[in-house]
Parts: sequence; structure tokens; C-alpha cells
Amino acid sequence: MSTPIQNRYEFVILFDVENGNPNGDPDAGNMPRVDPETGFGLVTDVCLKRKIRNYVETVKEDATGYRIYVKDGVPLNRSDAQAYAQLEVTEKNIKEKKKADPDLDRKIRDWMCANFYDIRTFGAVMTTFVKSSLNCGQVRGPVQMGFARSIEPVVPQEVTITRVAITKEADAEAKGTEMGRKYIIPYGLYRCEGYISANLARKTTGFSEDDLSLLWEAILNMFENDRSAARGKMAVRELIVFKHDNELGCAPAWKLFDTVKIARKTPNDPAPARSYQDYVVSVDEDALPDGVTCQRLG
Repeated sequence: MSTPIQNRYEFVILFDVENGNPNGDPDAGNMPRVDPETGFGLVTDVCLKRKIRNYVETVKEDATGYRIYVKDGVPLNRSDAQAYAQLEVTEKNIKEKKKADPDLDRKIRDWMCANFYDIRTFGAVMTTFVKSSLNCGQVRGPVQMGFARSIEPVVPQEVTITRVAITKEADAEAKGTEMGRKYIIPYGLYRCEGYISANLARKTTGFSEDDLSLLWEAILNMFENDRSAARGKMAVRELIVFKHDNELGCAPAWKLFDTVKIARKTPNDPAPARSYQDYVVSVDEDALPDGVTCQRLG
């Protein structure tokens, strides 16, 4: 692995959805997530991190140092056990090993960080005591993201569909089709804000410049190899990156985020937005503090 990053970053992701459900809410029948007080659409950080993980897994194919810890169909304990095996530790001898090597907990944690990209990036809780005493520690990752929120209120629509696949044998004799439904948002532009701590990268996980380049690549392409009819047409439109010239940063994150402005091209047009071209995205680079630079990707 290369050396950890030395600069703090903040970033803004702009992505949109057309005729799809960007993030269903299981507590609301899988309807698109919406802030009930304002009508703005929401997409959770967990949903976006899943797509980043999926992209890394697709392009790296479990290459050394780029495996994925939070993975569909793979119990966490299975990955935890590999760290124990590499360090010749078992659940039975762990106490004796720790007495002989007070630094063992750190070595286990470091092995997990070195081998799993998403732990190195987002961190992980690797303490599981359900029918197991495997404990690889807890890691706070240098990359953190908030919920994405739509720029304007969205109007989820329930679309009724018909299908020829009958569920029950008895029903097949009485009818030729069944009714179903799916939820869509006709169009929504979403904004997500994120943070990258060089301090945590250096002191804890070893998140490197190579990892950072892969992160930008994964964000820009996170919908391209993860298509679904239910999600409709989704695309990352722009990734705006703020780079500080030191490890701890030169300005509060909110000041940088406030320089990113998104507005309708025709503010007085009562028609709802239906494409990315209905918006104008600008960054007031003249308002950036000394020591901060901006790069627009996408």
C-alpha cells in the first residue's frame, strides 16, 4: 500500500434519477424516501456506500488489499476469522496471545484495514459476540458521507402494472394476469456532501492516494454497473472536490459547501424540473479560503 493521504478533503456529489426509485423505504412499502415535513427526497448514506462497494468489488475482483468486508452473502465472522488465522490466533488462545503481545489488537485491526478497502475507507464495527468471541476492533473510517437530499421537493408516483406471471396454481385457472405496482419519481436531482479526514487516514486506516483515486472513480461510476429497472435512469452528474493544503484543513466544511449553488435556469417557470439541463450548478471559487482549491469532476 502507498502512503496515507496528507490533505483533508470535502466533496459534493450531484446525481439524478429519472422515472425510478433511488432508495426505497421498507417502512413505507418501499416508496421513495421523502422528508414528510418538506417533501424533499432522501437517499441514505448506506445506499450510496453500497454502490461504491459494489463498484470496487466489480473492478478489483477481490484483488489483494481491495476486498470488501460488508458484502452480500458473506458473514462478517468469516472475514474476521481470516485475520485471526493470519496472525495464528484462535478464540481459545486469544487471551494468552494478548498477554504475550499487548499490541495484538492493533495488529489484527491493521490486517483488516490493509486487506479490506471498505474498512480502510468507511471504517467498520468488527466486534461480534453472537455465538463467537471474534473481535477485530472498531475502526472509524476517514471517509464519511451524509444523506443525499433532493434540490426540490419530489412527488413519488404509484404506477400500476399488469403481469402474466400468476403466483398461485389455483388462480391460474381463473385469470390470465395479475396486478402489481411500482413507485417512481419522475425526476429528481440529489445532492450529497462528504468528508475525508487525512488525520484518521494516517493514524488509523492507512487510506492512501491510490485509495482516494479509486474512491473518485467509484463515485463517478457507482450507477453504471449497478442498473435496475426499479431505480430507473440514475447518473452521477458532477463530483465537486475541495482540497485543503494540509492534514487538518484550512476552513470549516460548511463554508466550502455554501460555495456550491444550484438553481433553476428559469426560476419563474412553474413547470417541474424534468432533466439536469433545467438546473445551473456554480461554484463561487472567489469565496474559497486560502489553502483550499476546487476541482470539478464528471
